[in-house]
Amino acid sequence: MSQFSRRSLSSGPTARGTRMFGQKVLALILAGGKGSRLGALTAHRAKPALTFGGTYRLIDFALSNCVHSGLSDVWVIEEYEVHSLNDHLGGGRPWDLDRTHGGLQVLPPYKGGAAGAGGFASGNADAIHLHANLIREYAPDVLLVLSADHIYKLDYGPVIERHLQTGAGVTMVTTTLPQGEDATRFGNVTTFKNGRVKRFDYKPEKPTSDQITTEVFVYDAPKLLATLDRIAAEKKGARQKDAGKKEDPDAAHLGDFGDELIPNLVKAGEAYAYALGGYWLDVGLPGAYWQAHQDLLSGASVPLDDPEWPVLSSSVPRMPARLDAGADVDASLIAYGCHVQGRVRRSVLAPGVRVEPGAVVEDAVLLRDVTVRAGGVVRRAIVDEASEISGTVDGGRGQVAVIPARTRLKVGQRVTGAPRQEEGGN
Repeated sequence: MSQFSRRSLSSGPTARGTRMFGQKVLALILAGGKGSRLGALTAHRAKPALTFGGTYRLIDFALSNCVHSGLSDVWVIEEYEVHSLNDHLGGGRPWDLDRTHGGLQVLPPYKGGAAGAGGFASGNADAIHLHANLIREYAPDVLLVLSADHIYKLDYGPVIERHLQTGAGVTMVTTTLPQGEDATRFGNVTTFKNGRVKRFDYKPEKPTSDQITTEVFVYDAPKLLATLDRIAAEKKGARQKDAGKKEDPDAAHLGDFGDELIPNLVKAGEAYAYALGGYWLDVGLPGAYWQAHQDLLSGASVPLDDPEWPVLSSSVPRMPARLDAGADVDASLIAYGCHVQGRVRRSVLAPGVRVEPGAVVEDAVLLRDVTVRAGGVVRRAIVDEASEISGTVDGGRGQVAVIPARTRLKVGQRVTGAPRQEEGGN
């Protein structure tokens, strides 16, 4: 068991897998989304590998929650820009998951069928179905399925315990819609008094509830796989009847959980909800990513260095941050390796950032090795890695500007913001 885990009586790794409450549990982190709604920030990196809080990555939250919950068998399904994520995962060592048996396992893109065939899944339900044979081989009783791009802290143990007590096919962790978020982006949930899900609406045009899913799901593993098989068989049969289709008849294209899987389990009366009761934010949009950093600065977010539940990560050591005489820093997080000579307000600076004399950085997130030259201004903006700003970046009121990696903004050049709620993509 991880040295960081608090759970010692009810769970632990064995040669045959992690057991919790007498059940074999497998954690599956879905880290394959392209993250196109984040625009330039995910053009050349997997969304789960995006920096957060200066020195962390988005996937660190799911991995740290698993370790602290006593789960030592964790699989990560990858698809997009896998190299950027693999560089960070490093075999699982930062999370004490580099084990001879079990531990962290990375599943690359896999389509099935002919040997060596590959391809992207059509959604998170489809991703699980594509790897169904591997899951069956592991033979878990419980499958914990997580997304890799949310900011939150959660002990999965009580969720799994509640799931087993109710005998649910799926237990979905829910939360109240965060302020400023759009309910139509999520699964909307209403429940009976006993927690059983009465109604589930996936990304409805008109929200039916302010309770939304957090993309944390606990499944009865055999029931999950059987349901996916049944849905796939139905879809395959429908396609084979359509002679005009040129698609591969073996391709099920099961889409996301909310398309058919969850509705099937809700209809069968086998879906239950578990209230999170703490901070949670989906950072899949530039505005939400920016807001998550503002929450971090104000203390409203998850504490990253809680001694009882630290967020664990992998990072390259650098020199301590340097603040020269004349530096003016307030209400900000300055990572190691930074050199600040100018003005920084309400901002988060990742390792290696330089702010020269006379430069101004306010309400901003600067990723690794960004340089703001003398006279440069960055306000209400996210600046990606290794960019050099000599001009002005200003998101403006109610907007956030996003600067792609390795941008060179010259003196006199100006970039303004884009709407905080972009549409399309995942």
